[in-house]
Amino acid sequence: MTNPTPQEARSQIVGLIREFVQRDVEPVVARYDKEDIYPSELVDRMAEMGLFGITIPESYGGLGLDYTTFAMVFEELSKGWMSLTGPIGSHHMMAYIVATFGTEDQKRNLLPRMATGEVRGGLAMTESEAGSDVQNIQMTATKDGDEYVLNGSKMFITNAENGSAFVVIVKTDRDAHPPHRGMSCLIVEKPLEGLSVGRHLDKLGYRGLDTSELLFENCRVPAGNLVGEVEGRGFQQVMGGLEGGRINIAARAVGVATAAFEAAISYAQKRKAFGKPIAHHQAIQLKLADMATKIRAARLLTYDAAAKKDTGERADLEAGMAKLFASEVCGEVTLEAMRIHGGYGYVKEYTVERYYRDAPLMIIGEGTNEIQRLVIARRLLEEYAL
Repeated sequence: MTNPTPQEARSQIVGLIREFVQRDVEPVVARYDKEDIYPSELVDRMAEMGLFGITIPESYGGLGLDYTTFAMVFEELSKGWMSLTGPIGSHHMMAYIVATFGTEDQKRNLLPRMATGEVRGGLAMTESEAGSDVQNIQMTATKDGDEYVLNGSKMFITNAENGSAFVVIVKTDRDAHPPHRGMSCLIVEKPLEGLSVGRHLDKLGYRGLDTSELLFENCRVPAGNLVGEVEGRGFQQVMGGLEGGRINIAARAVGVATAAFEAAISYAQKRKAFGKPIAHHQAIQLKLADMATKIRAARLLTYDAAAKKDTGERADLEAGMAKLFASEVCGEVTLEAMRIHGGYGYVKEYTVERYYRDAPLMIIGEGTNEIQRLVIARRLLEEYAL
């Protein structure tokens, strides 16, 4: 037998995800979302399917797949329940940072365990006074012999409760100018004395997925846990990870928007008003045409960013554009889907209500869209400098 082509392998994986969503996710999502239940058994099943190792190199036990396949997986999961992408989204940002910037010992120690889901990772970046403004972080790591002593807190951390390892960005030099030159990334594994999980955040959408505080009080980690074992590289390392993070956010947005559109076009052909299905009314047809067109454009932007990421070149411009456009489209499409459903769209019996609540995460997450516009403009000015 010949090995499947990349396109065939991609189709097989996406097909498996679609079956998983239909068989295991759709029957339980309404209850899990309503009661904010962490889907342990679904996440374990995702680990068995290899989804914790999508982009981790095969040499370290992962699937070693390209970012276009990665985006398709996130899109398909999000069509069923966007929250399911959370446990593997932050995990893959951490895996990218370790695989790209870590020492060989760090890679051998972590990546095989991350690929199987034995270690479930996250990125601890945001603080109460530092979200999109990453350089304003206040958490410190002070060198003490062959250890770093961590003090501070992180906010809005995905996988904080159920994850087992984190790349934590800290200040190792508080006097550095500009501030990013004094920032470093440290690998922290739970359980660890001095590390605790703070309050669980009760969210509008993105339900069932733990988003919490991480608290560090005189928490000691070995100096060998410094990513790359070189101080002052943390900002660049995190920015590289965020490129992949913004691609996965864009893919999530495409998935949620697609689910909302499919629900709306189905409902529009069944619901009658003034003697005929509302899909036959021009006002509804205009909405459906705009929704489908914008979703396709968002999907193509996402795949374009993924292809650029696969080249190994800098992809912050493409990832920023994809995240910005896809998330705004998702917000617009989910609202339009609710409007097409009329009053039924406002009740929890119909899924469009959940899509509408989930959509704002993509507008806010991995850097707000206001920040995305600034990132895009700065990169454009670099490219088109006189």
